[in-house]
Amino acid sequence: MSRDIIKPSILPGFMELIPSDQILFNKMLDTIRKNYEKFGFLPIDTPVIERAEILLAKGGGETEKQIYRFEKGATDLALRFDLTVPLARYVAQHFSELTFPFRRYHIGKVYRGEKAQRGRFREFYQCDIDIVGNGTLDIINDAEIPSIIYSTFKELGFNSFTIKINNRKVLKGFFQWLGIFDSTDILRTIDKLDKIGLDKVKKELEDQGLNIETIEKIIEFIQIKGTNDEKLQYLENLKIENEIFIKGLEELKDVNHYVKAFGVPESNFTIDLTIARGLDYYTGTIYETFLNDHPDIGSICSGGRYDNLAEYYTKQKLPGVGISIGLTRLFYQLRESNLIQFTDDSLTKIIVIPMEGCLDKAIEIANVLRENNINTQIYLEKGKIGKKFGYADKLNIPYALVIGEEEIKVNKYNLRDMKTGEQRLLSKEELISVLK
Repeated sequence: MSRDIIKPSILPGFMELIPSDQILFNKMLDTIRKNYEKFGFLPIDTPVIERAEILLAKGGGETEKQIYRFEKGATDLALRFDLTVPLARYVAQHFSELTFPFRRYHIGKVYRGEKAQRGRFREFYQCDIDIVGNGTLDIINDAEIPSIIYSTFKELGFNSFTIKINNRKVLKGFFQWLGIFDSTDILRTIDKLDKIGLDKVKKELEDQGLNIETIEKIIEFIQIKGTNDEKLQYLENLKIENEIFIKGLEELKDVNHYVKAFGVPESNFTIDLTIARGLDYYTGTIYETFLNDHPDIGSICSGGRYDNLAEYYTKQKLPGVGISIGLTRLFYQLRESNLIQFTDDSLTKIIVIPMEGCLDKAIEIANVLRENNINTQIYLEKGKIGKKFGYADKLNIPYALVIGEEEIKVNKYNLRDMKTGEQRLLSKEELISVLK
């Protein structure tokens, strides 16, 4: 009786890569990790599955709709939808074991049951850093974050990018000065300016009940031009007598000063009052990062300052600042736009090809190479030598080592450069030296 063949496929919204792309993805991930560690951030990892009550403490609305939730026995469980909520639980739970300010990085998969569409994923990697204070956290931490973004994206190979910086207190204080005390919907509309354009922003603000005069003041405010110092001077010249605005402006001045001190060129960061960040928990500095030549890709790194990370899990006041890189989405968009391409690099440095009856010696040599930290594969299948070289070529393995009876007799081995076809007869010691 024949068995029905199940068509192999994955669920919509999930990404699966062939090895050459996975190598490239892993290199990006390793570059991000290395830069996070370079700035003194410590790694943590949290369970992919949490109690639903933990993840939904501040949830409801869209979060509850998107979360993957299920029961096991009597336990209500959910897959984490970001790395920030697990961080809040982690810091509250391990508070007495941590040293503050607590600088952590976390690179891991998160899950959101969003509508599957091109470039949007239901399972994706986030690469987060956060600095969490105990009671207080100096504003200078907010200025260090752009230097980490700058270092990371420079090492990823990007030069033309802009880190846009704003402060939610500046926006909130300005709206209060205009007599608007619930600005959440306005902030969300402003945050969409680059996506929907000025006319649609004005229309949305009208629909929210704002009069034309107020809308014009808002548009003029968020579209100020000039250098960072000129923008700060413009805000100063407004003479807005609002405590929140004044505090936000002072923070923005400090961040602007120290971002330069941390070595970020002014060509790579700018104060932009249209950056609002949709998430409600940002309370001060906010960041968005864009590739200058590819604005259609959208923000490639975002984050900001929050007053109290773990308020739902502890009475301790834990302010923090952090950023997140959505690596899966970023990788997909960069590959789609041909901004990153697979190189000829192979994880395997050399393939050892034993002739008939020479497998024991091939294993011995491979063991020696691996002991010297040289990534080595042995070709174990039978076949013609041309087929074996073809295998190495397809995998971009740079060297092949042919071991036959003659090589064993003279204790020298034929090293073939797979790109040039050049061959050299080398001793074991010479072989290690060349490959290292």
